[in-house]
Amino acid sequence: MLFNSYEFIFIFLPVILGAKIWLVVGSLFFYSYWNVIYLPLILLSIFVNYGVGLSLVNHEKIRISSKTILSFGIVFNLGLLGYFKYTDFFLDNFNGIFGTNIPLPHIILPLGISFFTFTQIAFLVDAYKQEAKEYSLVNYMLFVTYFPHLLAGPILHHKEMMPQFASKYNWVKNYRNIALGLFIFSIGLFKKVVIADTFAVWANAGFDTATTLNLIEAWATSLSYTFQLYFDFSGYTDMAIGISLMFNIKLPINFNSPYKALSIQDFWRRWHMTLSRFLRDYLYIPLGGNRKGNIRTYVNLITTFLLGGLWHGAGWTFIIWGLLHGIALAIHRLWQSLGFRMNKILAWFITFNFINITWIFFRAKDFESAIKVLGSMFSLDNVVLSKKLIFVDKHKVSAFFTTAFLCGTVSAFSIPHFLSSRCCKAL
Repeated sequence: MLFNSYEFIFIFLPVILGAKIWLVVGSLFFYSYWNVIYLPLILLSIFVNYGVGLSLVNHEKIRISSKTILSFGIVFNLGLLGYFKYTDFFLDNFNGIFGTNIPLPHIILPLGISFFTFTQIAFLVDAYKQEAKEYSLVNYMLFVTYFPHLLAGPILHHKEMMPQFASKYNWVKNYRNIALGLFIFSIGLFKKVVIADTFAVWANAGFDTATTLNLIEAWATSLSYTFQLYFDFSGYTDMAIGISLMFNIKLPINFNSPYKALSIQDFWRRWHMTLSRFLRDYLYIPLGGNRKGNIRTYVNLITTFLLGGLWHGAGWTFIIWGLLHGIALAIHRLWQSLGFRMNKILAWFITFNFINITWIFFRAKDFESAIKVLGSMFSLDNVVLSKKLIFVDKHKVSAFFTTAFLCGTVSAFSIPHFLSSRCCKAL
């Protein structure tokens, strides 16, 4: 069940909004609507992590050290994620390296497993640090399964959500917040259905349909996906924020006009901000952060984003994407340490085009598809639009370029972030 589906908008949301006491039940139904076979999986994950969290909070009463308990919890979560998300990937590479023929199980990826895994790992680490504790199983289930963030984030912290769930004022209907929530939800719905899906037609044609591309087609393909991804992901996040506002719950802002960024560091402070926070707090800093010298800092940056790329998807293209971003962050840090400065327009141009180019690896189904688009972007053999990409439909061509212009203008300013952040501050 997607946020932009008729079932969600006209049936599920009105029912659950009218009975907040059923949020846990409704969230579990929302999750199992996609495939009920994975409902036991998320329940198993919740029960195990809840038990580990209780053990960390009460570690004095247990003879096992808190570090051992935490290690078990992290290994359990990563093992579960690894099995469902990476089994085929590792077996495929194992077969390729050793010449074996182990059949791939083709395991279907459970809905939202990456997000609820990271959410629970963050909780366990916070419990280990004695920064979070939870004695109520129902409250913990609500924290993990809370349906607005379950599919695509934001990645939540226990300490920022539980006080809101516990507040008696949040269990009373607030029609002003419902109206604000509907407004933000509508913004997100428009971004997803109208803008992102328009760009998706062109991105899909260039990446998946066309066998060859010329220079203009390749740039149209890459830019289409760059805007599609932003408006799709940020739109879905806006819908999640809007839905939460209807329940008087404030979710963290996840996007802040990322394509305005003047550096790769600035980009990651604006793009998927809760993921950046997670990678910083639970991976980069534990690796040593910037506390162990410059070389170690560069290695930590590259390692963090290499693993961040692998988290996004089981494929070498995701690893390459993460590696490129890690290297870029290391270079940017070196650039800053040397005291160099750059013109703002040039800095934006370089940053945006680096992001646009690296998104190609993020989107491409394999390395060959990525090279097809990337190579054509820098080829001067032919710059004429072909019929196979524009579908011979002049109206679609005109609509595309009109939409592209409007979306480019909108993305260059802070309008979406400004509206959602202002509405959230109304709580």
